[in-house]
Amino acid sequence: MFNLRLDRISLGYGKRTVLRDISIEARPGEMLGIIGPNGSGKTTLIRGITRLLSPSSGRIFLDGKDVADMTRQDLARLVAVVPQNPVLPELFTGLEVVLMGRTPHLGLLRYESEGDLLIVEKAMKATRTIELANRRISELSGGERQRLTIARALAQEPKIILMDEPTANLDINYQIETLVLARQLCHKRGLTVVTTLHDLNLAAQYCDRLVMLSSGRVFSHGVPWEVINARAIKEVYGAEVFVYPHPVNGLPMTLTMPESGSKPYRRRLQ
Repeated sequence: MFNLRLDRISLGYGKRTVLRDISIEARPGEMLGIIGPNGSGKTTLIRGITRLLSPSSGRIFLDGKDVADMTRQDLARLVAVVPQNPVLPELFTGLEVVLMGRTPHLGLLRYESEGDLLIVEKAMKATRTIELANRRISELSGGERQRLTIARALAQEPKIILMDEPTANLDINYQIETLVLARQLCHKRGLTVVTTLHDLNLAAQYCDRLVMLSSGRVFSHGVPWEVINARAIKEVYGAEVFVYPHPVNGLPMTLTMPESGSKPYRRRLQ
């Protein structure tokens, strides 16, 4: 069993602490969603796991090993990152971008082998990006670039994939496609996926468990119905909402409060 465990970590920038005393665990085969308002520390958490930031206190463990004791290369073999706005070389082809995922497994001055190419091909087939192999990045849409970024992460052969706002700036079809793909990687391949999300409805629909951050601390955690409710959203986000069961699967749906004085809409029967 390969899991991720954060043990009472605090993270920040210089003298400013953003996250305090955070304890979280993510398990194999699970998609864990990190939610919370802007400034609550979602992206900071991702940076801490990848060691872009060092905890001022606490420890982070991967499969029982402290990440502070790992080399950068060893960490890159275990953890892949899908950033919010991936910056990809415009003149590279899709294949060349995904091949970058093999870098942690290559020695100094070593070129990709047939085995590496096979791993990349499988990653591109799994993400339905094989048709983008010979196209330049400059020709691709935001959704296509995001799928290539996930393919690159898969090519690393990681145990854990961290996704920072993977649906930001995407049309709804690409939002759904991205999260369905991430969920499939968890359930079919046994990967651990940790993703930050702004959209509470997407988080409830696609994540197995949620962690809600507020003012740098864990406000609540659990399955979607344990985390997403009108009281919590009012307290954490400062917004009045209704939360109802989804008519198909019963998962929580968040609806905004109508503007005061607005007239009710009644659909005209045909």
